[in-house]
Order: sequence, then C-alpha cells, then structure tokens
Amino acid sequence: MNMTHADEIGPGALSRMTAAIYRYLVLGLFLAISGLPTVLFWGLLSPEPSNVAFIDVALFVGALLPVAPALSAALYAQRAWSKEPDLSPTRPLLRGLRLNLRDTLSWWVPVLAFATVLAVNVIFAEGVAGGEFLRPVCVVLLAVLAVWSGHLLVVSSFFSFRFRDVLRVAAAEFFISWKSSLGILSILVVATATVALSSEALLLILGWAFAVSLWLAVRPVIADITERFTSHD
Repeated sequence: MNMTHADEIGPGALSRMTAAIYRYLVLGLFLAISGLPTVLFWGLLSPEPSNVAFIDVALFVGALLPVAPALSAALYAQRAWSKEPDLSPTRPLLRGLRLNLRDTLSWWVPVLAFATVLAVNVIFAEGVAGGEFLRPVCVVLLAVLAVWSGHLLVVSSFFSFRFRDVLRVAAAEFFISWKSSLGILSILVVATATVALSSEALLLILGWAFAVSLWLAVRPVIADITERFTSHD
C-alpha cells in the first residue's frame, strides 16, 4: 500500500505541528546558508562612513545577489508545503532554486545595478548641485524599486511569462495589489531596522520569519495574477 503525504506525517495535531516546525527549521537553515556569503562580504568591507567610495557601495549592493534566488526558492517551497506537507521539505526548496534561478537573476541583476546608482546618489548627494532634492527622490525610488522587486519575485517564482511581461505584470500588481505592496514595504522596513538597530547576523537568524511574512503578504498577488493574466481553458 502506498502512503500519502498525510499518512507520512500522521493525522494527529502533534505530528502536524512537529512536521511544520521541522519544515521551518529547514527553511531557516537554507536561508541562513544562502545569506551567509552576503553577510560575510559586508563584514569584510565595512569601511568607515567618512571613507565610503563608489566601489564600496557597488560591492555592498552586489553582495545581495544570492538574496532573490533564495527568497524565490523559499516562496516556491512554502506553496508546495501548503499543497503537500510531506517530511522532505528540502526537495521543494532545491527544486524552486533550480527552476527559478535563471528567471530571477534576469531581473535581479539589473535591479541591483539600478539600486547601486540610486544608493550612490543618496550617499553622495551633498557633492552635487540640487543634492537636497536628489536625496529624498532617490530614497523614494529605492523604496519603489524594492517593492516592485517583491512583485517581480512572485511573478518569476510561480509563472512562466516572457521577460517583458514579467516586468509589466509586476508593475500592474504594484498598484492592483496595493495591500500586498504595503505588506512588502513593511517587511523591508522591519528588515532594514533589524540590521540598523542590531546586526546582519540577527537578520540571518530571523530569515525564516521574514520569508513566512513575505509568503503571507504575496498570496493575494498570486491569486490575482492567476485570475487576470493566465488562461482558464
């Protein structure tokens, strides 16, 4: 007799709770390992604020390269777990990473490049004419870019659209699913505050909680994209 995933876990509440804890322990370990190169690289750079140069900013932002693929895998796995909560949580994580890596990097690399330009403008605004106006504009653009990236993450993680359609759908959802956009922004604010008030290490430890919060925030986006932009034949 073949065992179903439900049989594998067991029908009891304790069995299900234990399986859920195990899944999120695996998720936390996966995100910590994925984010460790970024945190270590930041620690090696860490120049004095008065000595920050353009190359430092570029390297700091570039160190975020592993973040989007890891979050994409985390989102993919959480949806898989909600459908089939088995005792092999690593498989959906690795499958999501493998399937979505190329599509995620196709927009994440340009986003990081643009974010570098905006960050440089924010940091060195005093050195140019009109810097007092340029800085707040670039801060707002960074926030918009970060939230849009959250929607791009959803589209590239769960749907197979052409690249330009990925950009368009994510832009549309930025406004259509405005509650999710606010949720993404809130997560980013809390993550930034965690690093600013504590350390990057705490962000690594709490990575699973941010990933769960992101999944809860973007589920309406997935449903809306499915309804508006996919065939129902």
